[in-house]
Amino acid sequence: MNSYQIYPIGVVHVNVGDEVVRFSENLEGVIEVFEEFSEALYNIEGFSHLILLTFLHKVNLSGRKVLKVRIRRVLEKGVPEEIVPQVGVFACDSPNRPNPIGVSIVEVLKVEGRFIYVRGVDVFDGTPVIDIKPYTPYRRVEKLTVPNWFSNIVKYIGHEP
Repeated sequence: MNSYQIYPIGVVHVNVGDEVVRFSENLEGVIEVFEEFSEALYNIEGFSHLILLTFLHKVNLSGRKVLKVRIRRVLEKGVPEEIVPQVGVFACDSPNRPNPIGVSIVEVLKVEGRFIYVRGVDVFDGTPVIDIKPYTPYRRVEKLTVPNWFSNIVKYIGHEP
């Protein structure tokens, strides 16, 4: 098996505890891009949304061995266990996975130098940023299908988990 090195280009700051992050849907935060990468932000102003790739640094080694889960976030919202099947980690957004890389689409509120103020961040304070990409219309999927188990959860809670 090959190994690769990825270096953080920044860090996410949120002013709330970990429990609030897990249940917040419109959490605001700041992406701090490290000085040596600040030129990479050139002309980023004007994009309403960004794709944020992060390293989920709070996942321990045992969490990296998890391959199947019941979606905890859904269970914590009160969805009965019989509606929430066990699924592979590649079929959900579980942070427990072989390579704990997070993907978020965040709304840009403003850019000030090497700091990007965003809404919709779903990571803990201090989470390392490994990349930032613009969210463009060409990335949007018009016809999307999901498995029945996912549709059942959406019907139960009234929105996407």
